[in-house]
Amino acid sequence: MTEVTTATDFGWLAPEEMDAARERLPIVYVDVVPVRVDDQGTVTAVGLLLRAGADGQIKRALVSGRVLYHERIRSALLRHVEKDLGPLALPRIPPAPQPFAVAEYFPTPGVTPFHDPRQHAVSLAYVVPVEGDCAPQQDALELTWFSPDEAREAAVLVELANGQSTLLLQALAHLGL
Repeated sequence: MTEVTTATDFGWLAPEEMDAARERLPIVYVDVVPVRVDDQGTVTAVGLLLRAGADGQIKRALVSGRVLYHERIRSALLRHVEKDLGPLALPRIPPAPQPFAVAEYFPTPGVTPFHDPRQHAVSLAYVVPVEGDCAPQQDALELTWFSPDEAREAAVLVELANGQSTLLLQALAHLGL
């Protein structure tokens, strides 16, 4: 039997294949709340990205992205943190990461607090401490560090799109903040 190598062997789909999959299947994602911690492990800052959306609006966002075919969750977390925060972010992901929440994004608004007009997605949400130098990468315009109290302010939460403000509040509650 001859094995045929395709682009999907590497976890990538052509745009039209991805559109077809999004119309038929829930897609697995990870959402990451990057944090800075002090020597005692107390969260001192929460990092939020600033992105330009497909509609041209500028919004705050968590680190987020798809889990690729045959990719471990830990690898997806590392890849997306590096993609959005840079190769020197130095994320500290435990050997067996456990999500603090599972978010279900629906293309229909109002089904859950989470909305993605492109697809039905299931996202595993994690808090990830980062110790290195972070700089926005790819389509991220800026990375801003907020104290936990600042991150909870209505003016910051309203800047987050698609229900990610709910995830941020869940992360802060999970951390006892």
